[in-house]
Amino acid sequence: MPAREMRMEMFLRALMRGDYSKAKAHLDKLEKIVGDDEWGRGYSKAINGFLSALSDNDTDALIVQLIRNPDNEKAKKLLEHFENILQHEFRDDYEKGYYTAWKELLTAYLSQERLGVNHEKK
Repeated sequence: MPAREMRMEMFLRALMRGDYSKAKAHLDKLEKIVGDDEWGRGYSKAINGFLSALSDNDTDALIVQLIRNPDNEKAKKLLEHFENILQHEFRDDYEKGYYTAWKELLTAYLSQERLGVNHEKK
C-alpha cells in the first residue's frame, strides 16, 4: 500500500476515535507527502475540511454523518460518485486532488472492518 493511502487510514482511524491531535499529526504528514502544487492544495483542502468538520461537529458535513452514523452503502455510493468525478477530463488539478482525498478517505473508511473496526449500522 502506498505511503499516502496508509497515512490516510491512520488519519481516518484517529478521526473515528475522536483523537484530533493525533489526526492533525497525520494530516501534517499527509500534507508533506502531497506537496503544495495545485493538486496537493486540493488534497490538503479536503483533509483539513474533514478534521475541521469533525472537530466543529458540523452535522451537515458528509464526513461527520459517516463517522457519527456509519453507513457503508452511503460510503460506497459516494466513493463511486467521486471516482466518476475524477474521470472528467475538464477537472483541474486542484479538483482532482480534492476528490482524490475523498476517494482515499472513503476507501479507508470501507476497509475499516478489515482493519478490525466494525462500523456497520446495527
